[in-house]
Amino acid sequence: MSQPRTPSRQFSVWILAFIYLATFLTILLLAYSGNLPGWLGSVPYYDKIGHVVLYAVASYLGHRVYCHRHLRLWNWQLPLFPGLFLVVTLAEEFIQHLSPNRTFDAVDLIASLAGILLGWQLAQRSC
Repeated sequence: MSQPRTPSRQFSVWILAFIYLATFLTILLLAYSGNLPGWLGSVPYYDKIGHVVLYAVASYLGHRVYCHRHLRLWNWQLPLFPGLFLVVTLAEEFIQHLSPNRTFDAVDLIASLAGILLGWQLAQRSC
């Protein structure tokens, strides 16, 4: 059962989202500069798990911050934040070839998309 949205609850979501954005961007910067911690390589499938978790949390918080807003596109109602985040994710994955420390990986992209869908679904349940 969801709790009613109050200004203080919504403010808390904004604060969490801002902190998470800083964390997400830091991880992205570390990945592009080749400075992710070396011990991560010893964790099986850390990259795929990381994509699902990082993108799920971002999608969840973003959808909550934008109060579950949707964009009407023809006959479809698309969730605003997850939809925009999907476009950014696709662009980011395809430009990785410009970095000497990153490579395009279709499985990473699938894991990111799964995370976006998971986060969106969890946010929908909190309505």
